[in-house]
Amino acid sequence: MGVGSNTPMSGWQRANVLAAAQYLRDIVSQSPGDMKAAAVYQGLLEVLEPARRALRQQRELSEAARSSVMMREKRTGAERRRTDRRRVNIGAPAGVERRKTERRSGRDRRNRV
Repeated sequence: MGVGSNTPMSGWQRANVLAAAQYLRDIVSQSPGDMKAAAVYQGLLEVLEPARRALRQQRELSEAARSSVMMREKRTGAERRRTDRRRVNIGAPAGVERRKTERRSGRDRRNRV
């Protein structure tokens, strides 16, 4: 099955992918902390069942949307408006007020003919 191809796998391709998935399932069951093997196993299952991939993507998008809404609600809360940031003097950025010195080098940088 080529990338982006909608043609189904032939019998031997499906059998090989299924055998690899079964082997990885055995490895994952022996060492449950092996996240790489678990991810590869899930990927092979998605190759065998494309609907599984669509469900995973939909679930990930809904979780991302949910967390985005929660962050937006958190940011727009009243705790953000308690102090007016414009009225708080936090001082100069590097401890030195840059605007007190002359900004230009002294020579005129314009092109004069």
